[in-house]
Amino acid sequence: MSHRFISPFGRIIAMSVAAMVASAPVADAASRDKRFFQSVAGVWKGPGEIVAGKYKGTKFTCSLTGLPADGNLTGLTLDGTCRVGVFSQPMKATISEVGGKYQGQFLDGAEGKGLDIVSGAVTGDRVVMGINRKKLNGAMVARLHNDSALNITISVKVEDRMIPVIGLKLNRQAEAYAGAIKN
Repeated sequence: MSHRFISPFGRIIAMSVAAMVASAPVADAASRDKRFFQSVAGVWKGPGEIVAGKYKGTKFTCSLTGLPADGNLTGLTLDGTCRVGVFSQPMKATISEVGGKYQGQFLDGAEGKGLDIVSGAVTGDRVVMGINRKKLNGAMVARLHNDSALNITISVKVEDRMIPVIGLKLNRQAEAYAGAIKN
């Protein structure tokens, strides 16, 4: 695998890392959204695969730690790495509610080598966020299953269709999270 693979890989994986964006038009929704972000805080690990495009069939693993926003703020910061073979790509996403809308960025945002979070909504145990990088528009859907499994699908818009390009299955690492809380 060449170094050139890491950049596109990093951008694609970065879309899946930030599985936590919502829209909060009323106070009730804001507290519901905050509870969702708190419920996905923790240490997550698991496999993923690129399912479409030039790197179709590429398998990877991610290790991520999520911390909810401080105090009365609603949002999340995810930090960690995703690995393909011997290559490791740092992953970081910051999501926050600003003026009733969610915004944020993966890595250094669309102006750098990452992506921007441009919209989102929380519904029960699922979050859907809009993502953007220059002419690339897409969506990330993350669903929390039984508090210990988080499934993420990344899709990109091609003409008038959304095409899935990445699937990721993360499992909560309870012991690791307990250690992170103590530190």
